[in-house]
Amino acid sequence: MFTLPRRVTGTARRTATALGVLGAALALTATTAGGATAAPQPSKDPVEVRQGQAYMGVGARVHGGAPAQAPSPGTLAATDGVQGIDVSNWQGAINWTSVRNAGVQFAWMKATEGTSFKDASFNTNYPAAYYAGVIRGAYHFARPDLSGGATQANYFVDNGGGWSRDNMTLPGVLDIEHNPYGSMCYGLSTTQMRLWIDGFYNAYKSRTGRDVVIYTTASWWNTCTGYWSGMYSKSPLWVAHWNTAAPTVPSGFPTWTVWQYTASGSVSGVSGGVDRDQFNGTRDRLLALANNT
Repeated sequence: MFTLPRRVTGTARRTATALGVLGAALALTATTAGGATAAPQPSKDPVEVRQGQAYMGVGARVHGGAPAQAPSPGTLAATDGVQGIDVSNWQGAINWTSVRNAGVQFAWMKATEGTSFKDASFNTNYPAAYYAGVIRGAYHFARPDLSGGATQANYFVDNGGGWSRDNMTLPGVLDIEHNPYGSMCYGLSTTQMRLWIDGFYNAYKSRTGRDVVIYTTASWWNTCTGYWSGMYSKSPLWVAHWNTAAPTVPSGFPTWTVWQYTASGSVSGVSGGVDRDQFNGTRDRLLALANNT
């Protein structure tokens, strides 16, 4: 059977980015006639992301676009304030108690992609984070090339993207970024992309009563929506901009609510690397976002 690898991390990830190559390999596990399992063999294939296996920031890694620039010496993002992480099945098993004890207060985890993929680790991560005291939420990896925004929003809500006012649940996230499977803007014009995002937003709002959070980069948003300001007063912004002292905010947003400041971070309880995030405010404001107050 095929065994999916964890995300490339640390120095290996930075090297892969610099070369324009994703260092994650596909491992093939073969079972012999005697029942023994052969050692996984790394793939020699170039950059490849299997359908359904996308994660936050993968498009930039595949295409070499922002925010995956090489780190500048002496330039570090602030790691104080309210800290969080984002995860998917690439991180493997996570000890959420250790994560919380390390000072991480919130986490978003991948739930769905398109209308036919569910993250294999979501049903484990989502309740485990809750019981460890980590304020958690779900995210959906957008596939505007496959179906409409409203259709994908409903799929997301039906498979983990819902919301409840319990002090521990954040609104869902629309992860919309460079297409890791093809053309940057998924083959849509700027007008079509705006309609797609608006359709997702309206359906999610109707189902949950919440404004969906938008995760994106300035380069993708400005290019693929045409510097659109239509979400200015609707969605909180989660901006991805690595290895910089301050993030560049996409056109049309007043400021950032969450900042993904590195894709090669580390935290106790997670083996290998993990995306690190900062909330723009105090814990009380984070709870206000969770509770819609």
